[in-house]
Amino acid sequence: MSFIHHNYLGDIELECKTTESIRLYNLPNGNWVPSITSVTSFYNREIFIKWRKRVGLEEANRITKKATARGTDFHQVCQDYLENKELNWDNYQPLTKFMFHHAKPYLDKINNIHAIERTLYSEYLGLAGRVDCIAEYEGELAVIDFKTSDKIKPEEWIENYFVQETFYAAAYYELTNIPPVKLITLMVTPAGEVKVFDKRNKADYIRLLVRYIKEFVHHNTRSDGE
Repeated sequence: MSFIHHNYLGDIELECKTTESIRLYNLPNGNWVPSITSVTSFYNREIFIKWRKRVGLEEANRITKKATARGTDFHQVCQDYLENKELNWDNYQPLTKFMFHHAKPYLDKINNIHAIERTLYSEYLGLAGRVDCIAEYEGELAVIDFKTSDKIKPEEWIENYFVQETFYAAAYYELTNIPPVKLITLMVTPAGEVKVFDKRNKADYIRLLVRYIKEFVHHNTRSDGE
């Protein structure tokens, strides 16, 4: 399958740096703003802290490292496939090949790709980040996020995914005047299970995004003043 690509963003690339676990992007207007992942991670920090305490620091680090490597490899094969590159399986982990073949029927529902691994930003919201994919999914323009997980997570556990995707939808609309219709989270497990979360209630997640931003700003403003 050959995927059609469009570029409505031009050549956006922003300087970025990490300071005290916060990734910052330098916008064209000169302002440094946090990444959306820094904001969503901060909002969910208590859950992560409790998990690390429960499993122990060493085990938490091992699990995190393994999950990060698995996710990075899966993202790369999805990107290469959607960019119409020939896949050389020597470049990926064996598990990645297995997961990809289970995900492929869902990836093949993507076309008319607007962005893959592109930097987006919003001067209005004061955020930036890199989106996995913006493309048509089953014929409707969507923000598409590729996720790997040991098990399929319940929808109520992944609110932060939808909030992050909503930011990408808002930023893409701000930059191009083209509104994504829906949010697609494609989740794949090492056992080959695949789940697609299809969300259209972006207004609900915009309200949550504003709450995330306010709490992040309040905490960091208070910290700067101490």
